[in-house]
Amino acid sequence: MPEADRLAALVAAVGAFHLTDRAMRAAQDRIERTLAAGAPDEAAARAYLDAVRRYFTPYEREAQGQLKHVDRELERLYQLQYNLTAERGVVAKRVEAVRGVLDALAELRP
Repeated sequence: MPEADRLAALVAAVGAFHLTDRAMRAAQDRIERTLAAGAPDEAAARAYLDAVRRYFTPYEREAQGQLKHVDRELERLYQLQYNLTAERGVVAKRVEAVRGVLDALAELRP
């Protein structure tokens, strides 16, 4: 894929995000206008790429942190589910044993 096509694909991918940062929004608008008018020069492309890097790098770190947090919570929930399943098995056996005693008692009492 030629460099201009790759830049256009990146611009489209970034444009799909809801950009709230003024500087990133301005860089996105500039590059979109530049692409509509033809191929951007090296300086315009570099400025855009720098803006994208500044904007998205912190989000990646934040998303990685969130992913680790969710993974830890899932691990905790899986362990809780495992423990509760084991506990349920113990309680079910107890209920079965108690039911056996009560059934035996019922047979002995007229």
